[in-house]
Amino acid sequence: MCNIFDYTLLPGGGAALVRAYGDSPVLALPEALPGPGGCTLPLVQLGGYCFAETVRDQPRGEVLRCVRGGDGALRPVPPESVPAEELHPAAGRFLEEVALPAALREIGNCAFYNCRALRRLTAGSGPLAVGSDVFLNCFDLAEVALYARPDAATGLPAIVNNISGNLRAVFQPAGPEGEVCAAFRYPEYWEDIEETPAHILLHTFSGQGYHYRQCFRDGLLLTGEYDAVFAQGHGGDDPVYMALLCFDRLRYPWQLEAKAAELYRAFLAQQGGAVAAALIQVQDRDGLQALLDLKALDGPALAAASRAAQRAGDAQAAALVADAEYQARAAAPKRRRRYDFDF
Repeated sequence: MCNIFDYTLLPGGGAALVRAYGDSPVLALPEALPGPGGCTLPLVQLGGYCFAETVRDQPRGEVLRCVRGGDGALRPVPPESVPAEELHPAAGRFLEEVALPAALREIGNCAFYNCRALRRLTAGSGPLAVGSDVFLNCFDLAEVALYARPDAATGLPAIVNNISGNLRAVFQPAGPEGEVCAAFRYPEYWEDIEETPAHILLHTFSGQGYHYRQCFRDGLLLTGEYDAVFAQGHGGDDPVYMALLCFDRLRYPWQLEAKAAELYRAFLAQQGGAVAAALIQVQDRDGLQALLDLKALDGPALAAASRAAQRAGDAQAAALVADAEYQARAAAPKRRRRYDFDF
């Protein structure tokens, strides 16, 4: 079945998505939707609960419907043209990946509520307002790709501050086929609320993830402040995930100062074997090659990576590690042999 979109027209112009239908768990939302008189209206808003299994918010105004055919063109159709029993919502536990339109400026309350299989979002540049509980129970959401430069204002602050779990943000200015120029990880954190005898609520945060999420100003990512968080300590955080954070900053050193790079490199050297094993587990061979190219792994770390490749039965990863081990041995200073002669 082709994608079907239900939407309403907004008073100030633009359209708000009410519901999407389709038989693929990977959904790309259109940049614009058909409007009155043959015009097109940018998709600027996701309605409340629009990707939840059940839509609980009543749409404001008349609901319009369009169909996206195999050629990608959108064609308006009467809402009653497709029987309700034939509509398959691209929502809830079915949804795995969503590409948001560049014109999107607002995400309504609980828009992705209970999308437990959602693992990736893509978004453009520009500000983004986010309602409450937008990503509630989206436990698998692990990556956000932004088709923007890292020094551009984006909706990343609104997204990361609504997700307390581990989240990776990558910047691809040239779009989905372009290269990644920067990547930043946001470790998970926990919020504890305690009520004092005076009925004052005290909020405490466990994990540095909360502090990483504060490194924004007016939608701009402050890389210096982001890197400074690592220097403050990370004893309560998952060491492997923090090492992956270090790896991303070293692999894509966008505005990375030498002092911060030194700290990242030192920590990565301690956890290099575990990082290699994590990359091998997800079959990220490009990432594994980038890790080996940093030459931050010592002999024991390379040996651990080799064992991880053998356990995974990944011959290509094993070959990459073996080549790195050979280069490390070749680069090691040769020990001079001493000879003693007794006459």
